[in-house]
Amino acid sequence: MPEVTVREMTLGEAVREALAEEMRRDPRVCILGEDVAEAGTPFKVLSGLVQEFGKTRVIDTPISEAGFTGIAVGAAMTGLRPVVDIMFGDFITLTMDQMVNQAAKVHYMSGGAWKVPMVMRATLGAGRRSGAQHSQSLHAWFSHIPGLKVVLPSTPYDAKGLMKTAIRDDNPVIFFEDKMMFTFKGPVPTEEYTIPFGVADIKREGDDITIVATSSMVQVALGAASLLEGIGISAEVIDPRTTWPLDEKTLIESAKKTSRAIVVDEGYERYGVTAEIASVIATGAFYDLDAPVKRIGAMHVPIPFSSPLEDATIPSEHTVFEAARAMCKRS
Repeated sequence: MPEVTVREMTLGEAVREALAEEMRRDPRVCILGEDVAEAGTPFKVLSGLVQEFGKTRVIDTPISEAGFTGIAVGAAMTGLRPVVDIMFGDFITLTMDQMVNQAAKVHYMSGGAWKVPMVMRATLGAGRRSGAQHSQSLHAWFSHIPGLKVVLPSTPYDAKGLMKTAIRDDNPVIFFEDKMMFTFKGPVPTEEYTIPFGVADIKREGDDITIVATSSMVQVALGAASLLEGIGISAEVIDPRTTWPLDEKTLIESAKKTSRAIVVDEGYERYGVTAEIASVIATGAFYDLDAPVKRIGAMHVPIPFSSPLEDATIPSEHTVFEAARAMCKRS
């Protein structure tokens, strides 16, 4: 086997590299959105792409998410592979008709004659002090819709491999990146690789309790697992990586092994991702569970602008640690 070269990259750099490699590989791939060209987005993730690929493939659009998302749907149907950049994930509210009523349904309604191979990049995550309209995690909405695939990377390695898979997929894919993780570093191979959808990753093995976490909550869960290790609790941390398709088998098998499970997600807890995953585990591992599946999500309030209040609304290492300790009945 040839030796694989690995280097440290930020999550933002990994996304940019994936996009650049796919644009070099396939001339049909293009990017459109607000401030994606010279500005490189407010988070600078796309910096440098317009210099390499030009303004016909990295396209600054007017401030109309509904408009340029609709253009991308049509472009995908007629042969391109557009990547739509939604500056803040909260603004997906403006794209719901295009994505939910059009992109998600064209393949079904045309009897398979039409495809919509597009990617929507959107952010999620609080903690940036951006207020109630720029801090939400709304990925559960798209996970609810048949015809859409939903991706939530938690590491630079996953971000690059999953982005390349998303661009090559013939279906519309929603790719959520936590805005607080763009500077998070991790190892990324220089060699070509992709990561299949619907395959969860066990980030840490354990025997006493399963913690299923998404996006940046994976790092929260890993931090809680380290704290739990200090009191003799072995926590297994699993990252689904895609909320649809969902790797139910891995989640259920882990819960059967540990007999306890916590699901952590930064989206609103009510009617959210935690509810769906908890239901999957409760149904599949019912006779092996020693306690009900615990859910930890964002409070059911608008995300506050106040720093201490904002921090209180989202899951933390401490809240996950305390929940796991209580489930394992450790003082």
